[in-house]
Amino acid sequence: MEQRQWLTDQFEQHRPHLRAVAYRMLGSVSETDDAVQEAWLRVRDQDGGTVENMRAWLTAVVGRVCLNMLRSRRTRREELSAHVPDPVVSWGEGDPEHQGLLADSVGLALLVVLEELTPAERLAFVLHDVFAVPFADIAATLDRSEAAAQQLASRARRRLRNSPEPDADLARQRRVIDAFFAASRDGDFDALLEVLDPDVQLRIDGGTLRADASLVRRGAEAVAAHTVTYSKLYPFIRPALVNGAAGAVVAPHGQVFSVMAFTVTNGKIANIDSLVDPERLARLDLNLSPIADEDADDDRSLDPRRA
Repeated sequence: MEQRQWLTDQFEQHRPHLRAVAYRMLGSVSETDDAVQEAWLRVRDQDGGTVENMRAWLTAVVGRVCLNMLRSRRTRREELSAHVPDPVVSWGEGDPEHQGLLADSVGLALLVVLEELTPAERLAFVLHDVFAVPFADIAATLDRSEAAAQQLASRARRRLRNSPEPDADLARQRRVIDAFFAASRDGDFDALLEVLDPDVQLRIDGGTLRADASLVRRGAEAVAAHTVTYSKLYPFIRPALVNGAAGAVVAPHGQVFSVMAFTVTNGKIANIDSLVDPERLARLDLNLSPIADEDADDDRSLDPRRA
């Protein structure tokens, strides 16, 4: 019993780190918790006293669990026209759970690109480049040579090379996003083009319940033409931190309709990722209180394809 209690204490001590690893691997908050729980089931009867580096050992176990989950997901999940990973939403910079999952900034746009990698590439990149796990340990997790693990991480880096780097200044991000929503409210197409990067990408994920809402638009003019209708959303917008960056929650009458993540680079919006899937939004449990919006348009007029 003393050995089990000691191992339990060790696991709980490293749980925030393990959740951060699993979230970057899976891009899903619910699957993150499932992966960490599965890792505990795998190690709870082990002799942890022989482990030299507990953090590295547990990271490898979680990595294997996530690898299996990613492989299973690729074979069973029906591909949607657009997929936005689970956002991590908070209302301020001091949220401990938010900081735990996002110990290093990981925007939704980057998670979208990570999902384009193979499971092995994702594991090699996340463990080595984000969490500084030696390639020898990654090779053991993948059951490949160390050179093969290095090649996997290198391929992942090449595919991530052109991912936009978000501006570090949150206040600057917020000013750009406020200008975006103001231009949308006013129907000012030219002002929208001013705040959008020429190669901006808009991604909306409606899940299965709002499958017709899912879409991808690329280019400033295409995105501006689509978002000029945001005037209907303006009264319901609540500023929030989404994956550590300035974002917004759209909540008509206190009911979450959309979580919007923005990537602001060099003062321009390079990515907009919007989750409007009712099932996944409900699991976020943001506990919003109703807002005073009696003068706003009825939320039934909100078209998810324009959010």
